[in-house]
Amino acid sequence: MSDRYPVPKGRHRVSESIRRSRFVTTVGPAPDEEVARAFIEEVRDEFSDATHNCWAFVAGPPGSTARVGMSDDGEPHQTAGRPMLNALLHSGVGEVVAVVTRYYGGVKLGRGGLGRAYSGGVQLALASLPLVERVDRVPVRIRLGYDAVDAVLRLLEEHGVERVSDDWGRRVTLELAVPCDDLERVVREVRDCTAGTADVVVEPEGS
Repeated sequence: MSDRYPVPKGRHRVSESIRRSRFVTTVGPAPDEEVARAFIEEVRDEFSDATHNCWAFVAGPPGSTARVGMSDDGEPHQTAGRPMLNALLHSGVGEVVAVVTRYYGGVKLGRGGLGRAYSGGVQLALASLPLVERVDRVPVRIRLGYDAVDAVLRLLEEHGVERVSDDWGRRVTLELAVPCDDLERVVREVRDCTAGTADVVVEPEGS
């Protein structure tokens, strides 16, 4: 079964001032925990002079708590990382990391004010975050004759199949990445389109 869900297209940043403190929220892709933590370190290095660099990530589907992380980075316990994580978990966006950088302006916000500021920064960034659809894909190899290539290529384009590589030898070999939820249909239509003359091999996962 395939998972399709929105993920960040790239790095995105917003900022706001709340009672003389400046909050800068940076959001980006987090396909796994290693990428998320590398993103966090980059932002921390960029804003090394800030009072706090609080963060949270969801390195999985929207709402999944299987691979998450958070940090208050010196703010009172659960006033930053937890509200940020909750905002991410309820956003409907997957594989996402957020760092909220705070430059303290001399006015204390209190625990409730801090929670609202950090969660609000994440929500503000997510509201304008460019997204793309994340699609599970499976590698497939097709070998076919030249007479069927044009028709098969049109079919593959209709189904959003990615062409990884081509080999134009005695027969044409297409290395593809097929959306999992379209796999059976694509294989069936390729075989129908080529009257069964195409060799279609679905590669084992992780090959």
